[in-house]
Amino acid sequence: MRKALKTAETGHSHIAINKGVCGGNLIIKGTRVSVANIAGFYLMGFGPEEIQRELPHLTLAQVYDAIAYFLDHREDIDRQIQKNLEETVSLEFPAGKF
Repeated sequence: MRKALKTAETGHSHIAINKGVCGGNLIIKGTRVSVANIAGFYLMGFGPEEIQRELPHLTLAQVYDAIAYFLDHREDIDRQIQKNLEETVSLEFPAGKF
């Protein structure tokens, strides 16, 4: 039987870090949705209720907690968003291939 990975305490009841999920990025507990993903919707102008409609498996409380975490730790999450963007671009457009 595989041993479950423990989540790190974040100070937010719905937010965790699980090294085995989403590359160890902050996630909504029990899901594979990252705080950076929620922050991306928020930065595009989506309100909490709109985000929850886009991701209906999340509760509104989970969405609000992710937004609160983002606002409390904006620089860290902005860096994660930038890193994710750079990784996506490098996979889509490998050096020397365009």
